[in-house]
Amino acid sequence: MARRCELTGKGPMSGNNVSHANNKTRRRFLPNLNDVTLQSETLGRGVKLRISAAALRSVDHRGGLDAFLAKAKDAELSDNALKVKKEIQKAQAANA
Repeated sequence: MARRCELTGKGPMSGNNVSHANNKTRRRFLPNLNDVTLQSETLGRGVKLRISAAALRSVDHRGGLDAFLAKAKDAELSDNALKVKKEIQKAQAANA
């Protein structure tokens, strides 16, 4: 399983551990990923995603999964999230 957020594309970064003696060794900074089920109002069901804590706050701020995916760039989304976005667009077009 890739350590990458499905909504924002946030992944591992690299840097240094720096000791008190200023010795530097390489390390990885991993994103804070959580398995969550977000509710889609348009689809009327939950969607399981593995997203970062920052992305979860962004989803809440934008007003839910549907609103977040409407503004999200397709390049940042995972295949699973992109599929959900297309389903939501299709359902909204059918209701309009």
